[in-house]
Amino acid sequence: MSIDVKAKVEELAGKLQKDPSLLKNFQEDPVKTLESLIGVDLPDEQLKPLVAGVKAKLAASNLGGALDGLKKLF
Repeated sequence: MSIDVKAKVEELAGKLQKDPSLLKNFQEDPVKTLESLIGVDLPDEQLKPLVAGVKAKLAASNLGGALDGLKKLF
């Protein structure tokens, strides 16, 4: 079974951004939160790359929002 990691990262980051309580859970325990979202209990080592990808996507989204705010100042 092969999954498209980039698509899964996009999907999971989107779900987290739409639900503040889910985002809080992800910040507290990212591995367990992603396991519950994908519905599969995987070893932590297998989920770490997915966690890193989701964190990077969320950080990029936050940075984009901050840059949009700066543009409005000028």
